Amino acid sequence: MELPKIVIEHLEPNLSCWLLFEYENASKIFKKKVWFTNVKSKDVRKKLKKLGAVRRQSVLKIFPHEKLVILDPHAKKTVEPKDLKNSVAVVGGILGGYPARGRTKILLTSKAPNAKAKNLGREQFTIDGATYITKKIIEGKKISAIHIKHGLVLNAKLEPHGVYEVELPYAYPVAAGKPVISKKLVHYLMKIKNPKIAWRNRST
Repeated sequence: MELPKIVIEHLEPNLSCWLLFEYENASKIFKKKVWFTNVKSKDVRKKLKKLGAVRRQSVLKIFPHEKLVILDPHAKKTVEPKDLKNSVAVVGGILGGYPARGRTKILLTSKAPNAKAKNLGREQFTIDGATYITKKIIEGKKISAIHIKHGLVLNAKLEPHGVYEVELPYAYPVAAGKPVISKKLVHYLMKIKNPKIAWRNRST
């Protein structure tokens, strides 16, 4: 079996709109060369087949654990390009809370002691953000060379006055000056096509 470069292990009980938008963007980043595993629902498998390969079983049952690199924010060491050569990068399909609750460690890393656990730095990323960073690392970049900013703020003017604002307190990689985020998700949250995007907190 040919190893995929990246696998997203579906770990939420349902496929919400928010989760689907992140999955779609992750698929776009990898040009549909992504696997979705642990997809128990037949209806969800049908939806995800448009985005890449889909498997009912967990990635932990499909591939030898020695071939897996689980991208876990609680891992002690940061992933490097050499770690992802001839390995499968595993991203947890989890909608993170804030602050992070360590669900990747609980649901994946703790069940695969023979897999490598690596972090993407100490930040909390979205699924598609983590996927973008993983792709850059596979291409040979170190995390220190990837532009990352924190605290995304979406805002729109309300008529006749006031501002509607949504803050997303996660870290986002920046590509061509823009955050890596699903356009569908932005529209879903703001109900308008082009809200203003600002940043809050520190940047790296």
